[in-house]
Amino acid sequence: MVSDYIAVQIHDGAESPAEHFIRLAESSADATDSNRPDAFEILSTADRGEFWDLIFVGYWTDPTRHARWSEGSALGRWFRDLDPETIDYGAWRECIVVPASRVETVYSSPEREFGLAACAGIELESTTTNGYFGAARDRMPISAIDTLEPSTDYPRRPRPVPSARRRVRAELGANVCAIRSGQYWESATGEQLEDYESVLEPRLLSGMKHLTDNQDATGTLSLRILRSTGTLDAPPRRETSVVGYFRSLDDLETWAAGHPTHHAIHRHAIEKNRQYGDSRTVTTWHEVFVLSDAHHFEYVNCDPATGVLPYARRLWTISDD
Repeated sequence: MVSDYIAVQIHDGAESPAEHFIRLAESSADATDSNRPDAFEILSTADRGEFWDLIFVGYWTDPTRHARWSEGSALGRWFRDLDPETIDYGAWRECIVVPASRVETVYSSPEREFGLAACAGIELESTTTNGYFGAARDRMPISAIDTLEPSTDYPRRPRPVPSARRRVRAELGANVCAIRSGQYWESATGEQLEDYESVLEPRLLSGMKHLTDNQDATGTLSLRILRSTGTLDAPPRRETSVVGYFRSLDDLETWAAGHPTHHAIHRHAIEKNRQYGDSRTVTTWHEVFVLSDAHHFEYVNCDPATGVLPYARRLWTISDD
């Protein structure tokens, strides 16, 4: 299974490459290309006040097709050919390749597929392995034979990474946990819309603030709040997701099971699912990947706080020489 995020980081006040990036992303997902992603999305986020990121995320169930796409697509070539010394914006790529045994997903409703589940050939099925802390681990086949302990600690670097005008590759160890957790309320109206925007979303943001304010203590290596979008001209959809990297699955579970901010999110979501049943118009979901050694994280002329730069086990500069 492949999850590949490619982004442009737009500096405030600089000429925006957003339209060009969107064109590259759309052409790289062309239906006539046999190596195109099985599913893709366009997302945006605000990384600090001075920057914002426009992001393409693609999913593949075949890593060979992804490798061919990475070599031959317009977006893959664009990222590979960027010169960090001449561009006035940043770019980054975070690509994960894992066997299916290291992936789990769960959805509050089968009405719409998100993320990896939107890939052709993947079907949503009912499960009873849910509703309790530790269920994510139990849904992951590898957990039957592997405790998924972190391969190393990830202390924060004492000084910011000198990433300006450089292409920096970052390495993480095995068993880092990546999660994308989503919320979709496009069709919500009335009291369900009001409940999401006034109760559930503030609780979600409170939980994310706790994690970003306490990264060292919670094992949070990176966290981004993303909003789904279609084109630059279209208004953002009522759909968001959070992408985070944790030192291990255990670190994510510790926050989920033990901290009031997650309890508030979890209890309210379950309460509303029970209240509305099949008429619930707010969908919540997540997908979890536990990394093996097959990952590729690269940052071109990025802010030093971008992604996993502050915590990566190893960093090195890539040059054309």
